Amino acid sequence: MAENLNGTEGPEQQFKSYLSQGKFMIQRSKSLNKFFFHPRVAFPGTGERDLEWIEVSGKGTVHSTSCNRRLPEKGGDFNVSLITLDEGPRMMARVEGIDPDKVEIGQRVKARITSLKGEPAIVFDILKG
Repeated sequence: MAENLNGTEGPEQQFKSYLSQGKFMIQRSKSLNKFFFHPRVAFPGTGERDLEWIEVSGKGTVHSTSCNRRLPEKGGDFNVSLITLDEGPRMMARVEGIDPDKVEIGQRVKARITSLKGEPAIVFDILKG
C-alpha cells in the first residue's frame, strides 16, 4: 500500500511514476473498499476523495478484444483488449506474445510494464496453464 508519491502530481502522473518504478498501482476508495481505473481525483459516481494507491496482482481476464490491422511497414497488426483485473476494474491494453487475432475472450492474462512511445505502459501476456 502506498499514498501519494508527491502532493503536486496529478493522478495520471502518479500512475506513470509508479510504473517507472516497476509498480502497477491503481486507486481504491478506503470507505467504499472499491478499486477503479483510470486514475482520477475522486471515485467515479460518488465523488469520494479518500483514495489510496494499491499495488495490484496484475492478473486479469480478457473481457473483449479487437485486432487492429496495419501495414507491415507501419508496424503490423496489433491487439487492443478490454481486461477485467482480478481486483475488479477494467482497463484497455494490448495483449502481446500471441498473434493479435488469436486473443480470445475469457483468456487469463498477466500485466507487464513496458514502454510505448517513450512512456511507461501496461501490456498483458497470456498466462500459461
